[in-house]
Amino acid sequence: QVQLVESGGGLVQTGGSLRLSCIVSRPSFSNYAMGWFRQAPGKEREFVAAISPSAASTYYADFVEGRFTISRDNAKNTVYLHMNSLKPEDTARYYCSLQYNSGKFYYQDYQRYNYWGQGTQVTVSS
Repeated sequence: QVQLVESGGGLVQTGGSLRLSCIVSRPSFSNYAMGWFRQAPGKEREFVAAISPSAASTYYADFVEGRFTISRDNAKNTVYLHMNSLKPEDTARYYCSLQYNSGKFYYQDYQRYNYWGQGTQVTVSS
């Protein structure tokens, strides 16, 4: 059973920062690509950021605009999302996800991810 457990969400003011963490209970974590998605009430789940297994490649949604950084520590089976300059429109539940290595990383397509965490709530007040 693969488990992904997110933490680090909370309430922050506009312009503030948060660091989300996701611990993955699966051996060979370094073999898997990881992604962060978010979903606000009444909206579809949207891609935020993704990282390749070796961390050599990272990908971001356009709305990130350099404010977020995805990273991973393969020794700790953990992926992070550092978020700076947060805006009220960043308010959402943030989910981490794992994608098997199939030769091509479909980093934006949430249907290509194989496992998901329960999410962590991020609320940005104006």
